[in-house]
Amino acid sequence: MEQLQSFAPLILMFLVVYLFMIRPQMKRSKQEKQFAADLKKGDKVVTKSGLHGKVLELNDDGTCIIESGAGKMKFERSAISMELSKKQNAPAK
Repeated sequence: MEQLQSFAPLILMFLVVYLFMIRPQMKRSKQEKQFAADLKKGDKVVTKSGLHGKVLELNDDGTCIIESGAGKMKFERSAISMELSKKQNAPAK
C-alpha cells in the first residue's frame, strides 16, 4: 500500500499533463488535418506567413495554387492557417 501512495503524486502529475497539454494538442492537430482535407476551390485562405488569397487548384501531392495580389503561388496545404482562414471567412458583425 505504501508503494502505491508513493507513486500517486507521479500518476496524478502525468494525468494533469495529459489532460491539459497532450490531449488538446492532439485534438488541434486532428482539426488542422481535417481543415486541410476539406479545402476546396474558391476558398479564401490565409497562409501561416500572412499571405491572403483564394484557392485556385488543389493537387493530390499535398500542394495547392493560391491566387493573391502578387499573382499565383504554389503552397503546401499544411502552410494554410486554420484560425486565420476561419476569421477571414467569418461573417462581419
